[in-house]
Amino acid sequence: MAIKLNTLFQYLVPKDKKFFPLFNEMTDILVQIASHLNQVVNVSTEERESIFMLIDELEQKEEALAHKAHLQLSVSFITPFDREDVYTLTKNIDDVAGCIRGSASKMRLYHVDKMTKPIKKLTEINLEACVLIREGVKASKNLKKIKTITNACDQINKLENKSDEVFEKAVSELFDNETDAKTIMKYKEILSGLEKATDRCKEVANVLEAISIKYS
Repeated sequence: MAIKLNTLFQYLVPKDKKFFPLFNEMTDILVQIASHLNQVVNVSTEERESIFMLIDELEQKEEALAHKAHLQLSVSFITPFDREDVYTLTKNIDDVAGCIRGSASKMRLYHVDKMTKPIKKLTEINLEACVLIREGVKASKNLKKIKTITNACDQINKLENKSDEVFEKAVSELFDNETDAKTIMKYKEILSGLEKATDRCKEVANVLEAISIKYS
């Protein structure tokens, strides 16, 4: 029976014209958001404001697409995955975008002028993880690309471990070398937000991995 259901699933997936376009648009925007944040930490203070505004606009678009996908669930008879997986995948992608935007907002709110090496490294890690999310999500349309999905998930897991290492070392050095309490608070919150974004990327990977196992 399981084989018949999987065969039926493979037959139905290519016909999906609603959810995969939404998934693709969401992940494209997610990569843009992560790319812009990586840009923020590598440009002058004067150049940042316009990029912050763009990140806000993109995150709002991302949120609207996630909402549209959730509404589509209530009216669609055929979905590419289990309804719970569709809901969780869109929610987790949106959560990543929200975390990255939250980090940008803290940089803006706290008027952080100096972007440290750990901050730059964490934004690079998040950008790489978001690119892998896009790769994994796009591959999920074709069940013959299970290896592409699992490879992307494995790499995201490795990036999440790296993010933990960078975060822990950065916080340790912050407390060792900085004496001003406000400065410690500002940088710790930004570092924490960036590390949390990578955790959310791993949650997306977990959903993709579960989908690949169900339908492999």
